[in-house]
Amino acid sequence: MGKLAVRALRAVLVVVLAGTVFVQALMVWALVSGSDPEDGSLPLTPLRVITILGMVSAQVALVCVWRLVSMVRRGTVFSHAAFRYVDGIIGAIVAAALVWFAVTALNAPGQRDDPGVTLIMGGIGVAILGVALIVLVLRTLLAQAVARDAEAAQMQAELDEVI
Repeated sequence: MGKLAVRALRAVLVVVLAGTVFVQALMVWALVSGSDPEDGSLPLTPLRVITILGMVSAQVALVCVWRLVSMVRRGTVFSHAAFRYVDGIIGAIVAAALVWFAVTALNAPGQRDDPGVTLIMGGIGVAILGVALIVLVLRTLLAQAVARDAEAAQMQAELDEVI
């Protein structure tokens, strides 16, 4: 991975992380001020809490990606230490899907006239879980690469002894 690509990715990660922190700060401020509508529409407090939790899951994934990029840059990504960060990304994606399902459940009673919206939102939640499954497949590929790397190192050590 080139230096330019690493710098560009890190810049994107910093901007997204700053954005999520900003949104969280706004949601916490809105929670403290307690301004829910009184016209019988959807209460905003649960949605604000869910938004904060969703931002936390995004931040966990961003930090894990940052650490993995650092490992790639150092050439240490094919080690058992990388699994911790990949597992963190998978957990964050699953958490984001659960948060999305919570939003869908909160929104569903207001969609009785048009249940298609709830179905679409549920489909988006399933798609988010699909991303977690893709990352799980990539984790399996990483496990195979780590095993092959260890096997190659062992074979090289045996070859060095023979020579």
